[in-house]
Amino acid sequence: MQFVLRSVMLLLWLGVSACAQDVESPARVQTKPTDKPQTPAPRLPADTSKFAIVISGIGGEDSYTQQFSKWATVLQGLLIERLGFAEGQTLVLVDKPAGGQLRATADEVGKAFTTVRSRAKSEDSVFVFMIGHGSFDGKQAKFNLVGPDLTAADYAALIKALPTRRVVVVNMASASGEFIKPLSAEGIVTITATRSGQEQNATRFPEFFIAALGNPEADTDKNGRISVLEAFDYATKATASFYDQQGRLATEHALIDDNGDGVGHQKAEAGDGALAKMTYLDSLPRQQAGGDAELAKLFGDRMRLEGQIEQLKGRKEKMQAEEYDKELEKLLIELASLNQRIRARQK
Repeated sequence: MQFVLRSVMLLLWLGVSACAQDVESPARVQTKPTDKPQTPAPRLPADTSKFAIVISGIGGEDSYTQQFSKWATVLQGLLIERLGFAEGQTLVLVDKPAGGQLRATADEVGKAFTTVRSRAKSEDSVFVFMIGHGSFDGKQAKFNLVGPDLTAADYAALIKALPTRRVVVVNMASASGEFIKPLSAEGIVTITATRSGQEQNATRFPEFFIAALGNPEADTDKNGRISVLEAFDYATKATASFYDQQGRLATEHALIDDNGDGVGHQKAEAGDGALAKMTYLDSLPRQQAGGDAELAKLFGDRMRLEGQIEQLKGRKEKMQAEEYDKELEKLLIELASLNQRIRARQK
């Protein structure tokens, strides 16, 4: 069995290497100083295979209202201008809407999810971002909206009703840790700014997570892309550094859960992080395909398989060796075959 696996790994490496020679990564951000004026990067073509719902809840105080709205607007710009989200598929709800934004009420949140559910397909991806205040009374966790709030169970019902196989939820509010268990399911990446409902102070995590999406320093594996896990890691470290520099006791500790067991962790461990590692907000497969729909699908399938392999690796310690080797071999053979099809399509 080990000989077979080594052979498959060699074939896979050759296939990936050959594909890498034919495909360019997205242009890296230039970090060297220059005297020439910098022009904004052109907006990427809209990718209709992904959706975003950005919810900025009620601030309570003017300072929070303005801060939450600012973060939501910056995030909206990043998604559309830098990451290839279609304007019509990026729904933004805030306390005081402007420029096509919606009011952050329970009714409008429900309508936003209904819109996405009616338009999304199983192979699409949905990203949900929550910025604001949360609460936990010992029984129910809520995200504060204008008017009546929705509970973690309400959001779980909305999210799990989506037809897509991949959903990423980033709840950056206070007391958000209690959302981990209700939202946990196969194919769902859940990130929270706090580790429990007891951490109820306003959070700094959203500032750093949003910044990570456009910061090349967050790209730790230097592949020219920033994964959801890399953004989480960057924001987690930056948040901890903020409290250290202020000489204050940290009142928030972010968690991630993406293996469906309902238990979050502060880093990639115990099976968590594998799916987030292979999940990106950009649209590299479509860019690589250059308008070839079939090639774009092949690239997307390859990312899906790579994600399955990472998830399998995360479950290795809980599996029998023979069972693990059998499943890994199957996935590696499928991936090698897919790489051959990509190479043939690119000729």
